[in-house]
Amino acid sequence: MVSTSLPGGTWTLGDLPVTRFGYGAMQLAGPWVMGPPADHGGAIAVLRAAVELGITHIDTSEAYGPHVTNQLIREALHPYPDSLHIVTKVGANRDQQGGWPPARDPESLRRSVHENLETLGLDVLDLVNLRLGDAAGPQPGSVAEAFETLVGLQQQGLIRHLGVSNATPEQVAEAQAIAPIVCVQNMYNLAHRQDDELIDALAQQGIAYVPFFPLGGFSPLQSSVLSTVAARLEAAPMSVALAWLLRRSPNILLIPGTSSTTHLRENIAGAALRLSDDDLAELDKIGR
Repeated sequence: MVSTSLPGGTWTLGDLPVTRFGYGAMQLAGPWVMGPPADHGGAIAVLRAAVELGITHIDTSEAYGPHVTNQLIREALHPYPDSLHIVTKVGANRDQQGGWPPARDPESLRRSVHENLETLGLDVLDLVNLRLGDAAGPQPGSVAEAFETLVGLQQQGLIRHLGVSNATPEQVAEAQAIAPIVCVQNMYNLAHRQDDELIDALAQQGIAYVPFFPLGGFSPLQSSVLSTVAARLEAAPMSVALAWLLRRSPNILLIPGTSSTTHLRENIAGAALRLSDDDLAELDKIGR
């Protein structure tokens, strides 16, 4: 059992207890998530600070860099504490232009899983999310071949738990019909509430929902409303957005990323912000 003073308490991914406030390693790579960080020592310090502050859920991908964030995690934290659980993602590569072309054929998925094991220095991956869709968002289509490939690797003992990312509700259901999943990782925030019904359905099933881009795609009007509430609370808009997500549903896990230890601490403090019922009612209007 994880004991934590971090905001939001804990959640269990399958049989893995994690802090609801986690850390996303994507920003540790270089500009546009390509190449090494400008401040290597600073990146190592952020990872170590995250664990020292009690975070037990780190999100990464072999595609970040590529290879960069996994290598940093291993350098900073290996051998890993028993309480720390690292979640990775497969299903996309990087090209020379910084794009994210799909890589969901069986051979690519098997190679990616083995690369994650090697760069992270692990014998088994705690949780692997299958990335679907493309850079524009979720796209319709069957997940069967790709997901069954990961199930095969799970049966070989290389993966403990599975999830899906950038997925439509139909793809979530299709994956669940093949094998259990423990999380869904999609874009969701105050302004983009397309997954409201999915979040509630997953909560009833005990499945985590991990939103990315907590401040992505706000219109000027929506940003103005958020800024007004934040000013009234004497807080940063990001803090309000994170606190709202934790209040939205108990199965929501946060993975905000940063390359700064100061910003990491600010994010943790911000997520602990107390929102009144009036605050929540005003914020809820943003995405409805």
